[in-house]
Amino acid sequence: MTPEEFNPKFKAQVFEWLNIESMKPEELTDEEPIFGKESRLGLDSLDAVELVVMIQRTYGIPQKAFEKRKELFRNLGMLADFVRDFPEDQKG
Repeated sequence: MTPEEFNPKFKAQVFEWLNIESMKPEELTDEEPIFGKESRLGLDSLDAVELVVMIQRTYGIPQKAFEKRKELFRNLGMLADFVRDFPEDQKG
């Protein structure tokens, strides 16, 4: 699946999983920060944990794949790329 096909779907899932109602998924660019002071979403570390759990349940990517990979949570584009390109043979 291409980024143009996957990323909007993934972004909509993230908004649904985290019950984000302050904006629509299409209003957030793939490069915009999702955590920290510059983020318009106001997500925190508990949201990050919930994201990992939902990605694990939905896409079969093990939690250990996210360990020491804080940069994946910089923006939704990076996270979507990681999820989309994660090797099938490493999924649990």
